[in-house]
Amino acid sequence: MNSRTYHIGLLKAIRIPLGAVVLGFCLATGRVLPQTLPLSETLIDLNSTEGETLLIESQARNDYLPLSIHFVTQDNLAYCGVASIVMVLNALSIPAPEASEFGTYRIFTQENFFSNAQTKQVLPAEVVSRQGMTLEQLSQLLESYPVQTKVFHGGDVTLEEFRNLAVKNLQEPDNFVLVNYLRKAIGQESGGHISPLAAYNEQTDRFLILDVSRYKYPPIWIQAEDLWQAMATVDSASGKTRGFVMVSPR
Repeated sequence: MNSRTYHIGLLKAIRIPLGAVVLGFCLATGRVLPQTLPLSETLIDLNSTEGETLLIESQARNDYLPLSIHFVTQDNLAYCGVASIVMVLNALSIPAPEASEFGTYRIFTQENFFSNAQTKQVLPAEVVSRQGMTLEQLSQLLESYPVQTKVFHGGDVTLEEFRNLAVKNLQEPDNFVLVNYLRKAIGQESGGHISPLAAYNEQTDRFLILDVSRYKYPPIWIQAEDLWQAMATVDSASGKTRGFVMVSPR
């Protein structure tokens, strides 16, 4: 039994609320969750009794703990992709640059992520701060470090294909899924957004999104079809549909 399985089993046995575990990680970063915007009736807050139950009963949650440990809030309104990338690189234990705010310790942050010359060639930090990034740019920025990616546009995959690919990934260790979707399509405000998937509940056909804009929305459970449709929307910056990127070590 690996440590992740043991940890979840222990939580289930003693009934510690898993939503509180997320909150604990947030507090560990020195940032407290503020009051967030209300959710539509189609979405389920992870930090609720129903949300916790969905996680406990999930059979595809290998990504939940490693991502939760490295859960961060995006540094500015356009940095959802950067925050998501940083979480994944840290969860994969990719060799990181020094973080000046932590002395000589090495960890990926949203500031030092762009210290890599190859990363700057893909897209400079100041450009991302103004306009965010497309799905292809998300993939290219990830691959400026020793990881490999595979890009899937929402308009090119069926709901069944998306579900099968994402669930298989969430059942395996050491790989992750980042989704790029239109908030308005799922009843949120307002434009395109990027965040990691952390789990899937088969009984309800819902995916867990660890939303990196924690000042705005909590982690949510969303119907697979609703997420698929939100990823099949067109990104005006690229002229292509949004979608998802699968990430693993190179």
